[in-house]
Amino acid sequence: MSELHTSEAPRNEGTTQGWVEVCGAEDIIPNTGVCALVGKRQVAVVRVGEGEEIYAISNFDPFSKAFVLSRGIVGDKGGIPKIASPIYKQSFDLRTGQCLDDPGVRVPVYPARIRGGRVEVQVPAEPYVAAS
Repeated sequence: MSELHTSEAPRNEGTTQGWVEVCGAEDIIPNTGVCALVGKRQVAVVRVGEGEEIYAISNFDPFSKAFVLSRGIVGDKGGIPKIASPIYKQSFDLRTGQCLDDPGVRVPVYPARIRGGRVEVQVPAEPYVAAS
């Protein structure tokens, strides 16, 4: 089982949990996304092109306040892989989560990879809350 592609996202949310398998790579049509529930987070898993280029970004669109980014339009802008919201069409850099139309907006991104034909995503661990 060789690792085909890894998208390493900047981590700014504390410790991460292990890799979570979300689907088969062949389950994602090229240049589209799917939504996966990873822990308690909705994650848009996006396949760019016919190969193994895979990204994971929050499914939440901060402009429409809806969980819809996985249904967005996949493409590139000046060589930057992006997804455009299906609601108001703002584009987000799949590598960083930076909004390409409003520099003050960014959505979380997560490391993603394909191993043995399966897509895996890594998200921050959920904080432990002791019962009172």
